Amino acid sequence: MNVLQEAYLDVRKRIGEYARDPAAMPFHLWLRLVAGQRLTDLHRFHLGAQMRDAGQEVSLHRGPFPQASLISLAAQLLGKMTSASHAAIRAEHKLIVQEALNGMDPIDREVLALRHFEHLSNDETALVLGLSKSAASNRYIRALKRLKEILSSIPGLKEQL
Repeated sequence: MNVLQEAYLDVRKRIGEYARDPAAMPFHLWLRLVAGQRLTDLHRFHLGAQMRDAGQEVSLHRGPFPQASLISLAAQLLGKMTSASHAAIRAEHKLIVQEALNGMDPIDREVLALRHFEHLSNDETALVLGLSKSAASNRYIRALKRLKEILSSIPGLKEQL
C-alpha cells in the first residue's frame, strides 16, 4: 500500500475529528496534517526497522542535502534554462541555492516552501507552523530578504531578480 492510500484510510477513520470543529483549520490543511502524520509514522517505522539502515546512506552532494520540497523550490526560483551551456550553470546555481536554503533557519525555509511551493497564504502558513500571523509574516519577509541577498550574489542571477 502506498503512502497516499494509507493517508486516505487515516482520513476516513479520523474525519469525525475534523467534523467536530471544522472552523479550527481549513480542510486542505487538515488533510496535509493527516498525510504528514502518516509520513512521520512511516519514517519512524522504516528507520526503526532492522532492514536497510537509512541513516547510513550518503549523499553525493556536498554537505547536508535539503528536503525534496526545497530542491523543487530552488529549481522553481531559478527558472528553466534549456541550452547545454546553461544546464551546467543552472546545476551549479541550484547547488548554491540549495546550500543557501540549508544555511537558513529551518522555520524560515519552511515558511518559504509553504508560501511559494505549496502556495499557502500567510494565515495558513502560520496555522501549519503554529506561529502567530505576525511571526509568520516577519519570518517570511526576513527569509525573502536573506534569499534575495544570496541570489543577488550569484553571477548571472542578478539580472533575473
